[in-house]
Amino acid sequence: MKIFEYMNKYDYEQLIFCNDEASGLKAIIAIHDTTLGPALGGARMWSYATEDEAIEDALRLARGMTYKNAAAGLNLGGGKTVIIGDPFQDKNEEMFRALGRFIQSLNGRYITAEDVGTTVSDMDTIHEETDYVTGISPAFGSSGNPSPVTAYGVYLGIKAAAKEAFGTDMLKDRTVAVQGLGNVASHLCDYLHKDGAKLIVTDINQDAVKRIVEAYDATAVAPDEIYAQEVDIFAPCALGGIINDETLEMLQAKVVAGSANNQLKDSKHGDKLHELGIVYAPDYVINAGGVINVADELYGYNRERAMKRVETIYTSLEKIFAISKEKNVPTYVAANHLAEDRIARMAKSRSQFVKNEKNILHKR
Repeated sequence: MKIFEYMNKYDYEQLIFCNDEASGLKAIIAIHDTTLGPALGGARMWSYATEDEAIEDALRLARGMTYKNAAAGLNLGGGKTVIIGDPFQDKNEEMFRALGRFIQSLNGRYITAEDVGTTVSDMDTIHEETDYVTGISPAFGSSGNPSPVTAYGVYLGIKAAAKEAFGTDMLKDRTVAVQGLGNVASHLCDYLHKDGAKLIVTDINQDAVKRIVEAYDATAVAPDEIYAQEVDIFAPCALGGIINDETLEMLQAKVVAGSANNQLKDSKHGDKLHELGIVYAPDYVINAGGVINVADELYGYNRERAMKRVETIYTSLEKIFAISKEKNVPTYVAANHLAEDRIARMAKSRSQFVKNEKNILHKR
């Protein structure tokens, strides 16, 4: 890929390649924008087919974090780390210690966290080398696994989207199709079940499906059947790009609201949802609970304060739906405008984040 051409197109600041032969670390840190503050974004470990694929994923995810953090009202920019390797076979302590040293060398411009393929334990190892990591073990005064908080934010976002679509945020007897049953979705199913929703679920992991079916009296369907279910709400909680030409033809739901990142295959699919009158909760707004939670650690973690901020996801979506109706634009456009406007206003008084005595991060 033409790296500088891509970076110029979307206004990236930095792309850092991290190599440690002894541990096998091959990682890429992308910093998109630090106008609002240091870049915060998780470290993802994945078996990428090519180096170009890894680079593009790091860049794309970092830009998404800029919008997520801005829309959530956080004083943070967007960044991301991708580690090339199999998270089930290639991990070792030395790898994450080496990554911690690379992060430390950025002097606070980038802060990492848990993501796909990494764990709280991995963050603890990174913490051996740097303070610029969140989502570490509670023993260090941290919040631990952010998945339950992400799920709570998604649950509140579903309620806000339901209110927009049906006139009430009550979920009792609403049918929700949940695609993917990982850590976030499992906690989400608990919230939905307690609220009286009827669940239709799917996942390629049959053990996960069995667990949710037994716990919440859910109905299981094959992965390729989930889109065509006659439901009120479709909650994508697995792969990105699942709202596309093929799935839009099958979709029966009146609401699309879930935890997956990059749900729209292309912007035209967000336009189509708008044309069809399907309420779409922009993914980086509804799934911001986790990043809001770990961001609170930078000030000395306070769970009550963090959860109150997560609850603003509901009102943020209400604002986005109102803008969408007022300007007759898709909700993803309304969300982008909100994030971009906040960055533009701050850019008038500052540009890139540079750590100084006035913004030194809380040290544990």
